[in-house]
Amino acid sequence: MKHRVAFVLIVLAILTRLLPHPPNFTPITAAGLFGASVFGQLWLGIAIPLLSLFLSDLYINNVVYDHFYDGFVWFGSLWVYLAFGMVSVLGRLMLHEKTTGIRVVIASLSASTLFFLVTNFGVWLTSGMYPLTAEGLLACYVAGIPFFGNTLLGDLFYSAVLFGGYAWTARLWKQPQQAIRSINK
Repeated sequence: MKHRVAFVLIVLAILTRLLPHPPNFTPITAAGLFGASVFGQLWLGIAIPLLSLFLSDLYINNVVYDHFYDGFVWFGSLWVYLAFGMVSVLGRLMLHEKTTGIRVVIASLSASTLFFLVTNFGVWLTSGMYPLTAEGLLACYVAGIPFFGNTLLGDLFYSAVLFGGYAWTARLWKQPQQAIRSINK
């Protein structure tokens, strides 16, 4: 039952990616941390967020941003997918054995930083927008700073929603009568 609840929470979070939102204020990082924490098998913790990212990318790239592409786009940035896979592994290492509020905050902040470092490195390496020098890499990271604030806020917000919602649901199912009485007060 707990895996079904976790899966539903992840799917609902991912669907919010399809709603209008500020740049980089998305649930994918939180879903990666949450999935890695809750699911017993690491591959599920990695696969569910990446599959969710892939499916939502199909819609976003081919419907919302179709005017930017010639033809159907099957796949987004490899660097983004790599970063989210690494976030899931980070979540497994930091949260699988023991999940507390402070651990979730630290994991979320660490995951935001990891995503920023990996994806901006990928932009520097593959986009041709920056010279392949230390100065070019630094310029790429500096250019990404305005998006980092939304990344941090989105990751913290969605982590709170997923982990908090899961804890609330687990408590509700363990003690349904007590939970119902506390809601009715």
